[in-house]
Amino acid sequence: MRVRRSVPLSLLAGLAATALVLPLAGPAGAADPGARAAVPARGTAHMGMGVLKHDGRGAAPSGGVSALATWTEGVDVSSHQGNVAWSTLWNSGVKWAYVKATEGTYYKNTYFTQQYTGSYNVGMIRGTYHFATPDTTTGTAQADYFVNNGGGWSKDGKTLPGVLDIEWNPYGATCYGKTQSGMVTWIRDFLNRYKARTGRDAVIYTATSWWKQCTGNYSGFASTNPLWIARYASEVGELPAGWPYYTMWQYTSSGPTVGDHNHFNGDLSRVQALANG
Repeated sequence: MRVRRSVPLSLLAGLAATALVLPLAGPAGAADPGARAAVPARGTAHMGMGVLKHDGRGAAPSGGVSALATWTEGVDVSSHQGNVAWSTLWNSGVKWAYVKATEGTYYKNTYFTQQYTGSYNVGMIRGTYHFATPDTTTGTAQADYFVNNGGGWSKDGKTLPGVLDIEWNPYGATCYGKTQSGMVTWIRDFLNRYKARTGRDAVIYTATSWWKQCTGNYSGFASTNPLWIARYASEVGELPAGWPYYTMWQYTSSGPTVGDHNHFNGDLSRVQALANG
């Protein structure tokens, strides 16, 4: 006669609890499916996408565009905005714009034509930016890719110099796996190549906290490259080392019509001066 032995209830409860926390099975070596989903697809990065996560949001700057005559309102856009209502923005007081052109050496903005020519056609002074991925290819290669795909400059009074968007890595390690000195070298290579190709010094877009962490608060670009600072607060706050003032300030990602709104540090004549070089 076979004896049937019962399993203690306490053991069954323990097994059930363990099952609840085990990850779902998948291919050998595969990451958790939920973790994979949290990483955005390559090419989807845009200016300021890491600001809220890393620096948070404070109160908006006080006063409107009309109340702050020394600021000139602008926006930055990427494929996330699709076809932009440029006339609406122009009529609200927006006078300049930057459009994402490229990312790495693998992505070109699919809405580039509508955004770049549309802003120009309503009268805005506009330029383009490159989202840097220093872990994929060299700074020189990415500067070439940028210039070859919308990042050029012409002295027509309506075209702003290109922007190097260098910030938190949305796809992996914050500093793209680079040491602080390695990051400075990568940035220098990009800037040198951009100037050799266009004759202009590129604008650097960054956040102070990222710049401190990933470049060691390097000050060597401040004398040549205008600063576009990201901080969603009522005051621009501390700037990266070397820059005595900012040229542009991205102060919100939740503005009207297009979320990303910016103040140019000066009136429209100063925007025109930057465009003319």
